[in-house]
Order: sequence, then structure tokens, then C-alpha cells
Amino acid sequence: MAHWLFKSEPATWSWDQQVAEGEKGTFWNGVRNHSAKLNMMAMKKGETGFFYHSNEGKAIVGIVEVIKEYYPDHTDASGRFGMVDIKAVKALPRPVTLDEIKNTPALADMVLVNNSRLSVQPVSDPEWDIICRMGGL
Repeated sequence: MAHWLFKSEPATWSWDQQVAEGEKGTFWNGVRNHSAKLNMMAMKKGETGFFYHSNEGKAIVGIVEVIKEYYPDHTDASGRFGMVDIKAVKALPRPVTLDEIKNTPALADMVLVNNSRLSVQPVSDPEWDIICRMGGL
């Protein structure tokens, strides 16, 4: 199974809001980048992702699970983009900051380091394991 990273500005959609959605989760909409779209199209139910607070905090704060695969985004008038549904699984005991990630040589090739603007991105198995350890899991 693949791993992913979902970026959100906490003022728009925070980890606490994601957690409040409980088991039913919520849709991850508003993505208007074709690379991010392709990433979401590749997602399978049951795959996991990091929840990353961008702009404020700049840290991975939790783990989410894909609970519904790619389908049309009701907020996209063009009909070209879609979304997935995710639910919160667990908070990281200790958030892992972007600075920590950038200063970890084993994470130098991570998409977050090299293409930080991409809102939905893949995470390799080794990257996943390293960040989980850094976050106290």
C-alpha cells in the first residue's frame, strides 16, 4: 500500500477539524493541480497519509486513512477535478516540522522538501518510517 501527504492550512481546515469528523471522515476537495489530482486518482481505500499543517506550524501533525477513492469534486465547476474521503487515524505524539524534515539527510529526496507547493503528494515507505519514528510512533 502507498503512503501520502495531505497539506492544509490550519485556518482553512485543521487537524482538530479532521479529528472532529470522526469515523465518517470528510472529503478532501479543492485540489486544482494536475499532479495532485493524479496522486489522488492513484489512492486506494485503506492507504494512509500524513496530515500536514502548511503556512502556520509547517509540521506533520497526524495520520489519516483514505476511506473513499477518487470521485468528482462537487466544488469544481469545470468537472476536471476530483477528491477522496479521508478520516483521522491518530495524532503524532510529537509534530514533525518542515525544518526537521529538511535537516534529515535521509529525507532529502522527499517531495515535501523538493516540491513543497504540491498539496497532495506521495511518501515512500522509508520516508514514512523515518517520520513516524521522528513523531514518536
